[in-house]
Amino acid sequence: MISKSTIDQVFETSRVEEVIGDFVQLKKSGSSFKGLSPFSEERTPSFMVSPVKQIWKDFSTGKGGNAVAFLMEHEHFTYPEAIKYLAKKYNIEIEETEQSNEQKQQANERESLYLVSEFASTYFQRILHKTDKGKAIGLSYFKERGFTDETIKKFALGYSLDEWQAFTDEALKQAYKLEFLEKTGLTIVKGDKRFDRFKGRVMFPIQSMSGRVLGFGGRILTNDKKAAKYLNSPESDIYHKSKVLYGIYQAKQSIAKEDNCYLVEGYTDVIQFHQTGIHNVVSSSGTALTPDQIRLINRLTKNITVLFDGDAAGLRASLRGIDLILEQGMNVKICTFPEGEDPDSFSKQNTLQELNEYLKEHAQDFIQFKASVLYEESKNDPIKKADTIRDIVNSIAKIPDRIKKEIYIQECSRIMDISEQVLFTTLAQITNKDVQDTHKEQAQAQQAFEVIKHKQPEKKVDVQYLLERKIIEILLLYGNKTEEFEDLVLKENDKHELILEPVKHEAKVFEKIYLDLQDDEMQFGNEQFKNLYYTIINTLNQTPDFELKQFVNTVDQGVANEISSILMEDERYSLSDWHSKNIFPKEKDQTVSQLVSETILNLRCFLIDQKVKEFMQQTLANKSEVNRNILEEVKDYSSLKMLLSRKLNRVL
Repeated sequence: MISKSTIDQVFETSRVEEVIGDFVQLKKSGSSFKGLSPFSEERTPSFMVSPVKQIWKDFSTGKGGNAVAFLMEHEHFTYPEAIKYLAKKYNIEIEETEQSNEQKQQANERESLYLVSEFASTYFQRILHKTDKGKAIGLSYFKERGFTDETIKKFALGYSLDEWQAFTDEALKQAYKLEFLEKTGLTIVKGDKRFDRFKGRVMFPIQSMSGRVLGFGGRILTNDKKAAKYLNSPESDIYHKSKVLYGIYQAKQSIAKEDNCYLVEGYTDVIQFHQTGIHNVVSSSGTALTPDQIRLINRLTKNITVLFDGDAAGLRASLRGIDLILEQGMNVKICTFPEGEDPDSFSKQNTLQELNEYLKEHAQDFIQFKASVLYEESKNDPIKKADTIRDIVNSIAKIPDRIKKEIYIQECSRIMDISEQVLFTTLAQITNKDVQDTHKEQAQAQQAFEVIKHKQPEKKVDVQYLLERKIIEILLLYGNKTEEFEDLVLKENDKHELILEPVKHEAKVFEKIYLDLQDDEMQFGNEQFKNLYYTIINTLNQTPDFELKQFVNTVDQGVANEISSILMEDERYSLSDWHSKNIFPKEKDQTVSQLVSETILNLRCFLIDQKVKEFMQQTLANKSEVNRNILEEVKDYSSLKMLLSRKLNRVL
């Protein structure tokens, strides 16, 4: 168990914008920050973070909450794990109790896979540093590669003994289940036999953006031609190679800071770059680059520099990855190393300054790169040259931004010595074909939708729900604020007509709302809002120095999500960047008393309408007897609504 004082200290110290900033590139937007949703595929920001309210909201999925909620959603942490992660980030001492064997067995399956992977990483590191075989074989290999002790520790490198089941036996001895050892791929089970997948290999843990161990890469150290040089963990519930980048945990802050990501191929390329001093580097771990991997980088930066070794044969095969990057609306540059060199060897032989200068001087625009790779094959063949130009235009067509498209067309015209008009015509043909294909797919989808569309009832606006939601929002934002209110006292004039007489007085916002709702005996229709309303009122009554951040941290996750949805609703409009269009909406806290009064008046008008409808139904149900009392009630309610509507400046 983690003590309450520790949890309070974690909540008090942590900053939601700092925590989320480790995973998503955030840009200032008024008093808030915005970025691309980490929970959906999108190219325009719909993710908002409020430092003032210390909450976040993802408008594309509806998710929201505080820093802990983000970690639980994004990293699939349990609540205690999220607290421990934040404690580690902010150097807060936290009491951790050792898990008993019974507790390990009770952990859910996904969590069990994480536990097994973490244990394996610790085990392989211990073997590397604490055993004679580990030092003589594994550690000596890493030292030969030029890795320092600090680098080896930073990347949690390890060694798996060259024995059939040394790791498996130790894991079982520590009460980890064989079922999960097999599911993570660490142990291979065949009938009654079991043996270690990574037997006799140096180990590279593959971590998530938050540092959780998802899987492993293992390199063999013998010259066994039958065995693969590199071996990766198989796919599991926690490890999907198409969605993971090696080194992202160590590189994320540097990528966001430098606003650029270097993309390499192998584990040692990443490690050697880090050791030289360039930290904003990740690897696709030897697999072909995927859209999910690109989107992972896209959360941190819009700029990717792809680094290729001097192997000319591999360059052409890598061109598809460049098109994928362009499709995601990102800026891509390519840098190749001299023949026979790769990022690992080149960074080892050069200083940080030399490496930085080389990358700066040799990073090419993707058009220049494609032209240089393909031109040599086609310079004496007009047909091949035409194919090369079409290939480049195909890549340009994948760029979402029209301005960038035009600039690249001009660049292509200059490099390939062909008129812009021809290129624009070719681009239009490609784009039109893509549009036609898209329209065809949409038409098919629409046709399928029309079949079931008529079955869907028309969704009506729930006015009471929206007004109750607004009351909760006002209480959360301004509940403790003192305002001058103008109350309307219902009086009868000399002509025996009902009039509303204004009376001004000062009151706390929450007291004003509470008394108004009590006077009219108005009840919340939404059960969640009703419970939240009384919780907020009680908290405001008992806590003179009410703090929104502290309140959000005390409620359960479901309520916190609803609160963040309510509070961040207005942030949705800042995504449109109205200020850049010279539109300056009035800040809500400048007219709090008006907002409170109008919301209560609107709710009163709505409830009056509901009451009148009830009376009408009673009259229709009993046509034989026209109840004069009911008609009098309807008349009185209608008169009251007329008065309220005048106060709201409405025409009925």
